[in-house]
Amino acid sequence: MSNPVRIGVLGCGRVAQRYLEVFRDELAGEAQVVACADLVPEKAERFAAALGARVVNGLDGLAAAEPDLVCVLTESGNHAKHVLALIERGVNVVVEKPVALRPEDALAMRDAAATRGLICAVVKQNRYNPAMRFVRGAVEEGRFGRIVLAGVRVHWCRTQAYYDDPWHGRWSMDGGVLAQQAIHHLDALQWVAGPVEAVCAAGQAVLNSLEAEDTAVAAVRFASGAMGTIEATTSARPRDFEASLHLVGEKALAKIGGIALNRIETWEPVDAHPGDADVPALHSQEVPTGYGLGHGPYLRGVLETLRQGRTDVPVGVDEGMKSLRLLHALYTSMERGGWVSLADAPVSARLGL
Repeated sequence: MSNPVRIGVLGCGRVAQRYLEVFRDELAGEAQVVACADLVPEKAERFAAALGARVVNGLDGLAAAEPDLVCVLTESGNHAKHVLALIERGVNVVVEKPVALRPEDALAMRDAAATRGLICAVVKQNRYNPAMRFVRGAVEEGRFGRIVLAGVRVHWCRTQAYYDDPWHGRWSMDGGVLAQQAIHHLDALQWVAGPVEAVCAAGQAVLNSLEAEDTAVAAVRFASGAMGTIEATTSARPRDFEASLHLVGEKALAKIGGIALNRIETWEPVDAHPGDADVPALHSQEVPTGYGLGHGPYLRGVLETLRQGRTDVPVGVDEGMKSLRLLHALYTSMERGGWVSLADAPVSARLGL
């Protein structure tokens, strides 16, 4: 596949603007958006005009445009339906977070893609942040020793207007701050600190009016024996001001901060190595929004997998399901009260229903 990869885009709303920037500014020459579709024609027309693509009518229109890959950027509650429909039409897909709202739907997506020999990639762009990669590498090298404590904080701002659309904050289509915003950070927490064994969570709508929660907290027990915390809200005012991860080990302290896990704010090992003083400068980046700058490197990896005729994308459904299963454990804990073990494969009685 020597020519640019032909891209279709399903859904031209909020997150699609980040994809527009990536395809226009970072992947020009590697990928070409040939078609896009949205239920709101004006959104599709603006997106298409910016990239020289054409507007098509829904899933059939996208498939008829013969894309090599379609980016599914629709509402969370529609991810499974749209991905499965595209796979049935023989199309490779990349789906935004969360992979799906129900674990059984995610498994159906994985199996359908495998049966047809197609790609089903799940976006986890923060794994491509230099700060995240440094800390994960330090964990793998043993520089933290035994991890004692790990946690994430997401202090972002979404006003009531955000929740007044037809789907945000609703159990059937979205969930709350944990499912929509902090899902990135649930992934990041396990990616650097290892799998979670059990959680005890609480959440509620504090400032905004929505079915699900705009604020949540949780205690976490990791399989390694480490403890942790999750703290997330969209009731920060007046702006997004923090999305951070901290890690306490017997041999080092680290904190990744900024608004998108984009800056090394603390790196203090017990035993210093040459270059440790330069870590914050070398592995931090400035970002314009909470989306960060990881979409481009992630999508480039997917394109390379596609060009090589492989399906083992950088983050597939199984990896994407790690944060989904943690999410369901958190919601199950809220519903039942008390600690919930992930070994029991808990499934929320509300999310996605």
